[in-house]
Amino acid sequence: MVHRPTQIIAFFSRLFTLFFCLSLLFPLTPAYAGKTSRFPLYTVIVPNVIFWEKVYGTYNSRQGILHDKNDLSIIYGVVDLVDWNTPAAARINKNLIKIARRRYKAILTKLGTGKKPRSREEKRIAALFAHKKHSGYKKARDNIRLQIGQKDSFRKGVIRSGAYMRTIKRIFREYRLPLELAYLPHVESSFNPKAHSKAGAVGLWQFTRITGRDFMTINDVLDERYDPVLSSRAAAKLLKKNYAQLGSWPLALTAYNYGRPGMVRALNQRKTYSNIFKNHRTGLFKFAARNFYSEFLAALRTARKMEKDRSIIRDRPTATFTVRMKGYADFDQLRHFLRISSTDLARLNPALQHPVLVGKKYIPKGYRLRLPATPSFKRRAKKLGRRFYHARQIRDRIYIVRRGDTISSIGKKFGLSSRSLIRANHLNHRGFIHVGQKIILPPHKTAKHKDTMIILLDKAKYKPQRHH
Repeated sequence: MVHRPTQIIAFFSRLFTLFFCLSLLFPLTPAYAGKTSRFPLYTVIVPNVIFWEKVYGTYNSRQGILHDKNDLSIIYGVVDLVDWNTPAAARINKNLIKIARRRYKAILTKLGTGKKPRSREEKRIAALFAHKKHSGYKKARDNIRLQIGQKDSFRKGVIRSGAYMRTIKRIFREYRLPLELAYLPHVESSFNPKAHSKAGAVGLWQFTRITGRDFMTINDVLDERYDPVLSSRAAAKLLKKNYAQLGSWPLALTAYNYGRPGMVRALNQRKTYSNIFKNHRTGLFKFAARNFYSEFLAALRTARKMEKDRSIIRDRPTATFTVRMKGYADFDQLRHFLRISSTDLARLNPALQHPVLVGKKYIPKGYRLRLPATPSFKRRAKKLGRRFYHARQIRDRIYIVRRGDTISSIGKKFGLSSRSLIRANHLNHRGFIHVGQKIILPPHKTAKHKDTMIILLDKAKYKPQRHH
């Protein structure tokens, strides 16, 4: 039997602590102004928001939080980890976490049998379950989840956000969206425009290829998901569409992670956000989707606090202007004429993909090339005449997959690496292909850029131009 007086005292102590923390953490600011706010703090998500504030603002990447994955108010302990840059850090940290997890599982197993807690640690764990039955211990034993702290990476995200926040807010004003939504990349990518996820989502706003194609150009020449400006405009369109169909920002934001069709079904079944949060457990609505809105509220609060910290110097936006490409243009020719390094030109135009940067493809017609907003660049940009433009894009060679082909055998047949074929065709890392599939054969890397240009220009019936 669990000692009842201890349980009762612990329960009320925990309840008082929760309300006290709530009063400190969530004063009546516009972002948390109750149920009438555009971003309400529902009672059911209070423990989750408090938890994510700790993740973003208290614990760093050298701390692992072991907690219950369903009730985020239950934190078993914080594991001190070694620096992830230390040799063999992944193995060492895995063992440290394994030992701690095993210890908490053993305590929960013991308490689940009805034995009285004896050690200080056992009493602390028992107090976390003061309002639950013994069966709760057994369920909790299999629900222990690890969350690595993010304070250091979140701080870096706040620094990076300075380069983009003004532009994002301007775009969101155009679309008449709440400016609080500009803080969503803190959850998605920590404002890292090069961020990749295991699910194939990339960029500041973490668009997948499937969703991104509804709002952006995504191919082997351009991938606008990597461009902070273009992807922010796409995010504005997606969020506005979500809100129009779902009618509230908690639902629209959750749909950003979970998908709009799934959220519409959940709303039809459960009627309110609170009911969805408490009771919806179908399909892919799991930990990430369930916590997405809570993470947003916590990130918004934490970011605004850090923005007021004078020790955090945020990046400044780069002043730029754009030049519309009146035809297809060679990246290397342009950067030589404009007198800008390939690194800087690529950095300012992150949507341009590898084939463009190495001369296998042209910058496409109609693309708005971004350049530093200095008088010298503006003067040179005005001199970009017809001689720099080509009538058509460099064509791909195509191979149709036959029975018995592998990406490796196709590469050997045409003198190409498997990696180049995987990259050109956006295949998974294993290079999975099927019979009848059209495979793009990129130009050989060994061909010199100058010679390739002459051949391509001859094919296009243009005379090659030399620029130094």
